[in-house]
Amino acid sequence: MQRQESWALGEKSFIKGTHIVTIFHNESNLYSVVRIHVEETNEGYDEQEVVVTGYFPRMNEHDVYVFYGAFKDHPRFGRQYVAEYFRKEMPQTKEGLIYYLSSDLFKGIGKKTAEQIVEALGDQAISVILADPEALAKVPKLPKNKAKELYETLKEHQGLEQIMIALSQFGFGPQLSMKIYQVYKEAALDVIQKNPYQLVEDVEGIGFRRADELGQQLGLSGSHPDRVRAACLYVIESDCLQEGHVYVTKEQLLFKAKQLLESKRGEDIPPDMIERELLDLAKEGKVIHEDGRFYIPTLYFAEKGIITNIKRLLEQKVTGFPEAEFLLALGRLEERLDVQYGPLQKDAIQQAISSPLFILTGGPGTGKTTVIKGIVEIFADLHGVSLDPKDYHKENPFPILLAAPTGRAAKRMSEATGLPAMTIHRLLGYNAAEGFTHHEDEPIEGNLLIVDEMSMVDTWLANQLLKSLPTGMQVILVGDEDQLPSVGPGQVLKDLLKTSRIPTIRLTEVYRQAEGSSIIELAHCMKKGELPADLSSPKTDRSFIRCKAEQVVDVVRQIADNAWKKGYSVKDIQVLAPMYRGPAGIDRLNRTLQELFNPKSPQKRELSSGETVYRVGDKVLQLVNQPDQNVFNGDIGEIVAIFYAKENTEQQDLVVVSFDGNEVTYTRQDLTQITHAYCCSIHKAQGSEFPIVILPVVKSYYRMLQRNLLYTAVTRSKKFLILCGEEEAFRIGTARCDDGVRQTTLAEKIQQLFEPVDEMELPLDDAGIGMENVSPYDFMIEEAK
Repeated sequence: MQRQESWALGEKSFIKGTHIVTIFHNESNLYSVVRIHVEETNEGYDEQEVVVTGYFPRMNEHDVYVFYGAFKDHPRFGRQYVAEYFRKEMPQTKEGLIYYLSSDLFKGIGKKTAEQIVEALGDQAISVILADPEALAKVPKLPKNKAKELYETLKEHQGLEQIMIALSQFGFGPQLSMKIYQVYKEAALDVIQKNPYQLVEDVEGIGFRRADELGQQLGLSGSHPDRVRAACLYVIESDCLQEGHVYVTKEQLLFKAKQLLESKRGEDIPPDMIERELLDLAKEGKVIHEDGRFYIPTLYFAEKGIITNIKRLLEQKVTGFPEAEFLLALGRLEERLDVQYGPLQKDAIQQAISSPLFILTGGPGTGKTTVIKGIVEIFADLHGVSLDPKDYHKENPFPILLAAPTGRAAKRMSEATGLPAMTIHRLLGYNAAEGFTHHEDEPIEGNLLIVDEMSMVDTWLANQLLKSLPTGMQVILVGDEDQLPSVGPGQVLKDLLKTSRIPTIRLTEVYRQAEGSSIIELAHCMKKGELPADLSSPKTDRSFIRCKAEQVVDVVRQIADNAWKKGYSVKDIQVLAPMYRGPAGIDRLNRTLQELFNPKSPQKRELSSGETVYRVGDKVLQLVNQPDQNVFNGDIGEIVAIFYAKENTEQQDLVVVSFDGNEVTYTRQDLTQITHAYCCSIHKAQGSEFPIVILPVVKSYYRMLQRNLLYTAVTRSKKFLILCGEEEAFRIGTARCDDGVRQTTLAEKIQQLFEPVDEMELPLDDAGIGMENVSPYDFMIEEAK
């Protein structure tokens, strides 16, 4: 192997070689694995070929590239060269130029046309074209559209290489560099050098602090308007996306932005400067300013959309039935199911079928599921609707729709009612390429919709759901207001309950308690901020094992092992914890439980992804929604197969996970979408139930200990709840209530919508010009879609 002297290509490690084959290429982020025939290197590498990984456009066979990076040892594939950036060597001979220009890279340019280009422009044809695209006019019979496309392709590939090199000098890694390039293309360097803070607005994964480091490198002052603007946007977005707020007040924004700006540079930033940038952002539509509150535009218009559609649904007419007819149908149902509905449950069923929009709420054991079953059955009876899915087809769809935010919650609805249920995303026809296919112009079809676990639905999804409902459809929202709010911004269920404008029944009588459920008793005590005096006393379905944080992992392992030996499956046993890191964190618990339930074995295939090892038989959790695959955030599955790269035509490692029979295949790059599920976060368990829940609670979780978090964890248990840790930590968490912390305007605006308006107070400015019913929202409705 020829060793190039370091002065020729610089001191930085490089490999120069000819592209042989692309093993893997991801078009969305350009991550690639390629095999190269090595021509030159300043590394001590003597093999003829090498595998190079990095972020590149699709490469052409026989083209020469120079890669800059370093060798790394892959646990399975051995030594690979990980490139930070690259450049393409332009052909230097007439034959090489013709071969390059007639390659698949340039559509519509065949060998004959390539020969004409080289004949007309010479051996430096590429440099000539890049310097002056009009030079292609000298090529006989070359159409203008082909000349333009040829120039743009050359420019794009040259630009990418130069930008990747330049961005690496700014400290960006290859993945982030590729994201920046995909947003700005050839203008990337110009944007960064003129205003590095623009990255905060445009590029996912770049926050204020990263942009601020660039700004400092480029000499922008601490009070530069672009810096102040970026800090304001960062504060609004982080408060909404991380804290769940829909808006931030002006006072909060000024305080936090000033703190952020001054903590980094130590300069005094006047509040009026921050306020000026905020108002400019509002003028540009980057934020919405209303009554001293600042919103992300999509959240502002989502709230507006929810309000509009709540009003529309409440104003629609519903077919009424005489009480005698209802009571006869209820009697038939009770006889058929051999159940006796309580007075409040009967009221709930009657109100639900006679209201255009209805909310059913209540804690565990109060019979929400039983009431849902009753609503479906009596609605079908009174409307003369068949509940047999076989009686329906595509042109005549099933009239009763059941939906929930997660796959597991939808499955529970289906099991309870005997009817098909689906996730909200699937109901609305979501797919990655087009987004939601159902909206106000293409509503879903049906007569009745019941949505369970409504507390999990955030402001964006609630807006999308409500605007996709046709006028005439009755809607029932079901949920427990004391559970955790949605992961995304807002607290839609809680806000709708606050309005007192929507017909609502709160189920309070606990039926499962009569069956001796101390878990239900505990949950209802917790709702009041109390704990039973016998919290640590053993019960038939509940126990408390005292231990310190450093003992939690061993105690949980013993409990899980005992349950397993008694015949419970790994699927039945769910450990829940509020934090990922630390001696009692989710990560450590998962490693220990994997060793218990699915230890390393020569008979079991495994695949490493970072520090995580996945094995056939592992219990795994889906972390993101993938509606195209019918798998959703919070779904739990099992790894049923692992295929290594050399065994399949795709030439990459594959992991197959079964989610209750639905098999989904993940490439190595996709493994960030899953994690082990022996222990999972309480947030991820919301909407699910498990026969056995093991819940460690210790003081080291202090930051996360809140009543609604612990309440949600406790109510995930169907049969047995094993608490372990420190009783005092459990008491602290139950006493801490964060009710009302999320800042939203949904309840307030719905309430205002129904308040009578004094005509004497109406402004006279718009009189007679036909603008009485128009608001800025009407001009911006496209943004809300």
